[in-house]
Amino acid sequence: MEIALRPDIRTYSGGLGVLAGDTARSAADLNLPMVFLTLLSREGYVHQELSADGAQIDKPNPWTPTDSTHPLPAMVAISIEGRSVWIQPRLYRLECPIGHAVPVLLLDTDLDQNAAEDRKITDRLYGGDDVYRLKQDIVLGIGGLLALRALGFSIRTYHLNEGHAALLALQLLRETRRASDDLAPGGSLYDRAVVREKCVFTTHTPVEAGFDKFDYALVDSVLGDYLELDELKKLAGLDRLNMTQLALNLSGYVNGVARRHAETTRKMFPGYQIRSITNGVHPHTWTHRALAELHVARFPHWAHEPEILAFADQLADEDVWNAHQVAKSELIDYVRNATGTLMHADIPLIGLARRMTAYKRPDLLFSDLERLMAIAQDQPFQVVLAGLAHPRDEPGHRLIESFHRYIERLAGVVPVAFLPGYDMKLGAAMVSGSDIWLNTPLPPLEASGTSGMKAALNGVLNFSVLDGWWIEGWIEGVTGWAIEGHPPGAGDASALLDKLQSVVLPLYCNDRARWIWMMKQSISKIGATFNSQRMMRRYATEAYMR
Repeated sequence: MEIALRPDIRTYSGGLGVLAGDTARSAADLNLPMVFLTLLSREGYVHQELSADGAQIDKPNPWTPTDSTHPLPAMVAISIEGRSVWIQPRLYRLECPIGHAVPVLLLDTDLDQNAAEDRKITDRLYGGDDVYRLKQDIVLGIGGLLALRALGFSIRTYHLNEGHAALLALQLLRETRRASDDLAPGGSLYDRAVVREKCVFTTHTPVEAGFDKFDYALVDSVLGDYLELDELKKLAGLDRLNMTQLALNLSGYVNGVARRHAETTRKMFPGYQIRSITNGVHPHTWTHRALAELHVARFPHWAHEPEILAFADQLADEDVWNAHQVAKSELIDYVRNATGTLMHADIPLIGLARRMTAYKRPDLLFSDLERLMAIAQDQPFQVVLAGLAHPRDEPGHRLIESFHRYIERLAGVVPVAFLPGYDMKLGAAMVSGSDIWLNTPLPPLEASGTSGMKAALNGVLNFSVLDGWWIEGWIEGVTGWAIEGHPPGAGDASALLDKLQSVVLPLYCNDRARWIWMMKQSISKIGATFNSQRMMRRYATEAYMR
């Protein structure tokens, strides 16, 4: 449904889209024969501004598709609410630094041939009500499949990235319908095995609310008599059409995006074989240029073969520190220009940038302001925050407002800045310019998380709850630190402050050599493993070529 190609192409909202973009970038690096499909989303997601009292103001965030994409000479029509809705794919050519490229097709319904209401289907990412969302899923899944065929692609494997694309598999199933005269007694009209051989499904959320679900009456009114209702309920659920369950039943390979996430998904959907391929990030995109220059000098092919970063622990301490200070100074300048807040290069900087929603607990650091100030008076530190709340997520909006109160209360003791307009560019500045990367989700609700991987590529040390990918990347006192509350969850706030006070800040202030050693361990152990080249090699060999 979303993909982050460039900051100015606003077809993404957060981590899922950024991961899709990194997937495409590594596919290009590795010269894999792949084509990517998404919606054009010409109105973007949300442009975030802040009011005087710190409230998120949701503004439109349009972009101009004609600046970077061009329409392809093919159109397809699908039936929505009994009307023919035409779809035209636009092409974005994603090139990698060594010259390979993959095509990204962005599906557009804003065409003269369509009714006014249908022209808006591909306008807004994650906008509108259930009717609008179902129409988008139809365009993405069914329309995407037909567009590929119209353009002459011959597809061996379809990778459904989240449940939004599950209707592609349903279209494939519909095409296997047999004549009833050919059926053996008790046999099915459709051949699921044929479809399962072609489809791979990756689920990205362990949160039930994250699954698209639609009333069958709505499905009938929008999609029409597409598949016998009894057959559809066998695949997608008895009460409502669950897009995740539909994809599970029609995919021959299913995976979660971290080992812990796969375990959680198996509990949510017992009886299914859920494998795991842990996410990764694109090294060339997320490594700050000052550090990348060190890699190029020592490991010329590091961006194509990031496993060579296993030797990054041999880089000179001074070179690594100086490269990081360049990135940190740039972030400090960004903060001053955006908010007027003054920060300092010689004081540890904690970064946190998340989708602002309750289970991410982005306010956990501020659970005891009096103690936080007491820690800072003895061992100074500073905090930079960023993140968007979904327009309909009221608790997320309240979280952002609460940061304004914290900033005022901590003024003069702990410099804290909230940077509006979170996007790829700001995210890159934060994951390279922070000293400590904080992540505090409520386990087991973090499927994977990738911002900490980007931070680690830059020698930024992770300080995180043990969930998602961090369970696999964490080596205490080597790649970073775990936040382990007693009891788990309820005790996380005090555990965070305890370790910040007794371990993390003292190390930065009193043992710079050990801190830099950990920075190099973070790059060499995490950067060499949690990258999207490794991820795509696993998808290619384990999922696509099975």
